[in-house]
Amino acid sequence: MSAVRHDLWQAGLPECLSAETRGGIGILTLNRPAKRNALNDALVLGLETAFGNVPEEVRAIVLRGEGDHFCAGLDLNELREASMIESFHTSGIGQRLNNTLQFCRVPVVSVLHGAVIGGGLELAAASHLRVAEPSAFYGLPEGMRGIFVGSGGSVRLPRLIGAATVMDMMLTGRTYGAEEAHRDLRLTQYLVGPGEGLAKAMDLAERITRNAPLANFAITQALPRIVEQAPQEGLFTEMLMVSIAQNDEEAKRRLREFLVEKKNKVQRS
Repeated sequence: MSAVRHDLWQAGLPECLSAETRGGIGILTLNRPAKRNALNDALVLGLETAFGNVPEEVRAIVLRGEGDHFCAGLDLNELREASMIESFHTSGIGQRLNNTLQFCRVPVVSVLHGAVIGGGLELAAASHLRVAEPSAFYGLPEGMRGIFVGSGGSVRLPRLIGAATVMDMMLTGRTYGAEEAHRDLRLTQYLVGPGEGLAKAMDLAERITRNAPLANFAITQALPRIVEQAPQEGLFTEMLMVSIAQNDEEAKRRLREFLVEKKNKVQRS
């Protein structure tokens, strides 16, 4: 994955997606509030471009939605009858986006409020950390629409909240509120007060930027793959990653500083 200057990052995005940088944090905002930030072609391709071309100085990304909703899923107003091969390729584009998000060069924190439905829930599931406000609600209405999740949700969501829960949501149209999804499904790692999601996400992103970049990369790139491996293969991958991470020059510097600080504390006590 390449890294570009932040001005080129911003210039390469469509109007329905805005980008800014604050220090080492990039903020991506879905900007279709009148459509509840529903996903159209321009937004999907813009997100893929953004996550695949992160500026060098950005060390964490916050993903949010403008207005009252995070993302209400696929824009059905733009959905037309498609052939089997067209549907196949459309699903591939959605999967490519969320793969690019999940394996982005830096960790991604999503701020969830209002509708987090269908493709919006698939987008959130590909994020590394999820912060919810009380207004967030989650659903997978594909069964009622005569369609099926197509952006990796059938793989990620059962691993995140369980296959039985996903099946219930798709068959019956059941929705979950923010508190129930946080408490019972563990869909989100953080639940905050109204309007507090962005501040919490920025705080988390700031903590992430203070980590060694290679450590962050190892966590987000290796851990999802280790989970999918057989135990012995996973243990071997772990050995490879720990040797790579610990031999990074920044990791060595941080260890030396920690040991010096620890020694000084002992001497002062």
